[in-house]
Amino acid sequence: MTERRFSPPLPPSPELPVLDVASPHSTLTLRACLRAAEAVARAGRSSALLLLVLLWPPSLSGCLAPPADETPATAPQPRTQLGAGRSGRVGERGSEGAARAGGRAPVSERGGGGGAAAGPAGRGMSMPDAMPLPGVGEELKQAKEIEDAEKYSFMATVTKAPKKQIQFADDMQEFTKFPTKTGRRSLSRSISQSSTDSYSSAASYTDSSDDEVSPREKQQTNSKGSSNFCVKNIKQAEFGRREIEIAEQDMSALISLRKRAQGEKPLAGAKIVGCTHITAQTAVLIETLCALGAQCRWSACNIYSTQNEVAAALAEAGVAVFAWKGESEDDFWWCIDRCVNMDGWQANMILDDGGDLTHWVYKKYPNVFKKIRGIVEESVTGVHRLYQLSKAGKLCVPAMNVNDSVTKQKFDNLYCCRESILDGLKRTTDVMFGGKQVVVCGYGEVGKGCCAALKALGAIVYITEIDPICALQACMDGFRVVKLNEVIRQVDVVITCTGNKNVVTREHLDRMKNSCIVCNMGHSNTEIDVTSLRTPELTWERVRSQVDHVIWPDGKRVVLLAEGRLLNLSCSTVPTFVLSITATTQALALIELYNAPEGRYKQDVYLLPKKMDEYVASLHLPSFDAHLTELTDDQAKYLGLNKNGPFKPNYYRY
Repeated sequence: MTERRFSPPLPPSPELPVLDVASPHSTLTLRACLRAAEAVARAGRSSALLLLVLLWPPSLSGCLAPPADETPATAPQPRTQLGAGRSGRVGERGSEGAARAGGRAPVSERGGGGGAAAGPAGRGMSMPDAMPLPGVGEELKQAKEIEDAEKYSFMATVTKAPKKQIQFADDMQEFTKFPTKTGRRSLSRSISQSSTDSYSSAASYTDSSDDEVSPREKQQTNSKGSSNFCVKNIKQAEFGRREIEIAEQDMSALISLRKRAQGEKPLAGAKIVGCTHITAQTAVLIETLCALGAQCRWSACNIYSTQNEVAAALAEAGVAVFAWKGESEDDFWWCIDRCVNMDGWQANMILDDGGDLTHWVYKKYPNVFKKIRGIVEESVTGVHRLYQLSKAGKLCVPAMNVNDSVTKQKFDNLYCCRESILDGLKRTTDVMFGGKQVVVCGYGEVGKGCCAALKALGAIVYITEIDPICALQACMDGFRVVKLNEVIRQVDVVITCTGNKNVVTREHLDRMKNSCIVCNMGHSNTEIDVTSLRTPELTWERVRSQVDHVIWPDGKRVVLLAEGRLLNLSCSTVPTFVLSITATTQALALIELYNAPEGRYKQDVYLLPKKMDEYVASLHLPSFDAHLTELTDDQAKYLGLNKNGPFKPNYYRY
């Protein structure tokens, strides 16, 4: 005999009492009768159960009614639940009994047929008050339904579980017009804490109730009594300190540089104003600059990338930081201005990421700009702006192009984007890449990293390029080089990483397929023409933090991530180790420009010296337990090299 699944075995029982028809109101008699029915049903003997049902004496129908003092006020139902919980009262079935039996609803509610109620605490069946004898075929069918209801009751329990719908208190809205800058509430945050935790590890620990008040309207002070900062919530400083300590563990080279130069204070007297992403990794850089003697004031280069708890930790440590996640455009420029414009403090060094800070100082504070001793820029967008100023003869200070240094191009741009592109897309869309058609605009180092990751997961990748050399590299790497117009109707994902403007226009967006994902891996938000989507005929619907559905009148929707801003730092995080390489390069560039003798660097844009690139790389090799081979004197003479480097000429392409 096959034991029935999900049914606990019956406790040992003596010989069942005989049904006493002469005592219809006997509780013991009724309970014994039902126990017999239950035992037969568990044994799978449908025909025997059916026989018991058919032989049920009409005189027992009175037993089904409750005592007079317990009769409900409502009218009796045509069908009465009859059950025999082994430890319960007679007739104690229905939803209450099912709750005691493990939360199962009666079978009649689960669509199990025959009205049988099943649960671990007991079995039951539904009987009419007057029992006419049905036909044999109908009897067998009813018995089969009862047995099936018991057998699959666990499935019914699952399928009938109430569905809990997740509600975003403020995000579930449609946008027909972009909110005004003044007083605009951040569209980047997720009101639901569960959503924030699920989709962004860079999310803040802020209580959502604080989102109603702009940080500009708050009066906050740190433990030292200073209010020279503006962050989301200074109370998050403890959480931010933990994030910074975790980042330090994988930034050993930068920490090593801090320890080596801390005694010499090579940046003593330096007043650095910075505009970068404010994350745990950049916090390690900022604190390193402070440890080397610099005074720092900082703002964010991206309105969505700031980790609020990290900004709070920096403010608690005494750094004048003005940034929070979800700034408006007006907030963005206000924060930059607060960093630059302070009575009794004037910057003499700039560390920029994107060129916005440099542009602001050049336009708004020309006298301050002329006294800057050096600019360090790490993005392709910012470098382009510097070269434009230099070409026009308006660059009156020396600048260091960190973006094109080997340690930035070949590591941050390539390896960082190779991992973070997938992280950002997965967190925001949960998309599966196998078989998806993806077009990547640009095959520089960022594009190469993105394409390598997407190809490894089985995506079909197309490339758009303007440079024949990069296009040939893409072809040799196995990608098809196309024009965007040729594939825009069929691709599932569009990724821009060119540093240019209007790479994806409104015309392209109009022709995209339904549910196409559009995102940007370049620094600036100009690559996707998001402004053209702020029109009355299109509806904006916020579905997740950093995820908007732009809905066309015909119902087609395009999934826009981070409103066209940098995907990885807006929607996820980036690998700490590779940022250590970039941060160390930036720190050395600042030290070099600040301590360089007058005349070494003119009013132009310079690349990082090759020797410095090699030094940054050597600081990170111990993390891999790597051991370099040393040249012999004869070998060094043969190659015409110094044994200690540099080992490649400046024109060498790695």
